[in-house]
Amino acid sequence: MKKLILVTSPPACGKTFISKQVAKALPNCVYLDKDTLIVLSKQIFVVAGEEYNRSSDFFQKNIRDYEYYCVLDLAFEALEYNDTVLINAPFTDEIRDDEYLDNLRAKLAEKGAELFVIWVNTRKDVCHERMIKRASDRDTWKLEHWDEYINSQNFNPPTNIKELFIFENSSDEEFKASIDKVVKAIRG
Repeated sequence: MKKLILVTSPPACGKTFISKQVAKALPNCVYLDKDTLIVLSKQIFVVAGEEYNRSSDFFQKNIRDYEYYCVLDLAFEALEYNDTVLINAPFTDEIRDDEYLDNLRAKLAEKGAELFVIWVNTRKDVCHERMIKRASDRDTWKLEHWDEYINSQNFNPPTNIKELFIFENSSDEEFKASIDKVVKAIRG
């Protein structure tokens, strides 16, 4: 059966690294990264005359959801031609919304596909270190307002997803143990 794999977590938990490693381990997997759309999002900030801040109300109202619509549209199109599509994106609100998930599962069923969710579980202090190390302009506000930002994030794995795999990623040892397990879980 076809699969749509969502790799989710708060920012800087290691989604991109893990997503790429999982995609490489799965034969003929289509890899989609929501961050690829940031170039378009940045232009929206410029055209609107807004400060580039992916934690702002402007971003939440005018950009965030459209990035998700776009990457999901690309994924559904890819499922027409491939059996395995992996999306690397936080999905922080969506994965806790049962109605959203039910609608996603129904749309996937129409394509003969099923959902598989990977939650990247990483300690907050490790995320802070990784965010500093990656030195991305998308994290400027988050790092400058760390306490406010980190308190706005839910680091608890969702409890409403039956097809959830928790990928432990606070150390190299945890990563090595989780990567083999997740590939086996996806392959069935």
